[in-house]
Amino acid sequence: MSSIETRVLDVPGARLRYDIRGDLFAPGAAERAVFLIGSPMAAAGFGTLAGYLTDRPVVTYDPRHTERSELTDDTEVTPDVHADDLHRVIEDLGLPAVNIFGSSGGAINALALVAAHPEQVRILVAHEPPTASVLPDREQLETACRDIHETYQRDGMGAAMAKFIALTSYTGELPKDWAERPAPDPAQFGLPTEDDGNRDDPLLGSAMLTIPSYELDFDALRAASTTIHLAAGVESEGQLTARATHAIADRLGSEVVTFPSHHGGFLRDEYGMPGQPAAFSEKLKELLDAR
Repeated sequence: MSSIETRVLDVPGARLRYDIRGDLFAPGAAERAVFLIGSPMAAAGFGTLAGYLTDRPVVTYDPRHTERSELTDDTEVTPDVHADDLHRVIEDLGLPAVNIFGSSGGAINALALVAAHPEQVRILVAHEPPTASVLPDREQLETACRDIHETYQRDGMGAAMAKFIALTSYTGELPKDWAERPAPDPAQFGLPTEDDGNRDDPLLGSAMLTIPSYELDFDALRAASTTIHLAAGVESEGQLTARATHAIADRLGSEVVTFPSHHGGFLRDEYGMPGQPAAFSEKLKELLDAR
């Protein structure tokens, strides 16, 4: 594995840290460089996938309000703010453009980046972008996400994360009475039942309010020079993230690319949801290397 260079970049409202594996300026390397983006998952979540991509430079970063990155003011953290951060990181790399693999909220942020700065992205693989704004049950989904946020503020991580897991694993359109159903028991998911008092979780905090309702700029995405691949895991069929992926692809007039495994298919067991990283990385390279 190549050594990792870590850089610090000050942007409006935050101090970001990002990592570079490999030589960006070796002959032919810049065109194959790939930026791995999650949100709110940070760089640490891409260690396994980066280990399968040693044939090209790999960039990872900690989005604002995660891991090593720091907020320097109280700017609301939205996909557009993340997209501007990504724009500035790519500029700081000194490359005219990069390829991007965006996972979950990172896929939303990358789509927002392409809409604003298409010249900076050659190929985008947007894996399971979880926006409810494109789905017929948007109202129920947004209500459920607000309830998760409010549960977190009121009862803490365990109670809120149990609701999050129940929501994201549900298959099909969300029933209209979802909000009235009994709350799941955190213990059944191995989650804490006591409130630890922490309220700094970026997923259960701001992301629950900003990502599900985010409106993509479909006109800008259709006009972009970027090659956009919408991707979903075979095991995610019918779930929110896969349903949103198909809806976005329909709006862009494209087909969904099926990846191995599930929403975290590129993971080993970093977060207790092991995927199939070897097969996942081969599918990703197939898309990144297509000409």
